[in-house]
Amino acid sequence: MKYYILALFVLILDQLTKWIIVTKTTLHQKIPVIENLLYITSHRNKGAAFGILQGQMWLFFIVTVIVVAFVAYYINKHAHESKLLGISLGLVLGGAIGNFVDRLFRGEVVDFIDVYIFTYDFAIFNVADMALVIGVGVLMLQIFLEEGKTREKK
Repeated sequence: MKYYILALFVLILDQLTKWIIVTKTTLHQKIPVIENLLYITSHRNKGAAFGILQGQMWLFFIVTVIVVAFVAYYINKHAHESKLLGISLGLVLGGAIGNFVDRLFRGEVVDFIDVYIFTYDFAIFNVADMALVIGVGVLMLQIFLEEGKTREKK
């Protein structure tokens, strides 16, 4: 249950921050937070990461439903085995649902976190995207740790 609460927290934080961006900024407005590093930039995306697959909304709906079902199954069956696994799945679930809600109700995803790494302007993203990336990273760490334990037992 606690991993579903984590997913709900991610979803609420994601939707709250997107609502603030939509209601308090104009599209493409850029607000410096740390000059030459971090900006709040109001952006919309009808595709996936880096703007790929623009306008393929039904594909995103189908993939998200499959991912959410898969993650919920794994939370129910395996999250009790490892706290790290549960956290990773909760983050992925919350992030997937966050962007799904945008696509369903807005027809596009609201992005606003704009990072510059030296002179490279990284893709603009949101809280749901962060949760997905961190969740997958933690999941990879969990898999790596489990593989190490399995090798030690042999």
